[in-house]
Amino acid sequence: MYELSRKFLNGVSSVTDSPRPGQAHRVMIPEAIAAVGAIVKENLCITVHEIATHLDMSHGSAHHIVHDVL
Repeated sequence: MYELSRKFLNGVSSVTDSPRPGQAHRVMIPEAIAAVGAIVKENLCITVHEIATHLDMSHGSAHHIVHDVL
């Protein structure tokens, strides 16, 4: 509470956070989604690690496409 009081006394009039530098939001391009989809259709037993290696993408991106997008 002390921090907010000090900020308002110094002229800050908003309680929202300021933008911070950091990792960008995840961007999935349709080509990557289509490529992962084609590989999975070709081989249903392929692992996320194999998909990521084959398409030269991060494990996290491959996992997100397989589990959340497809």
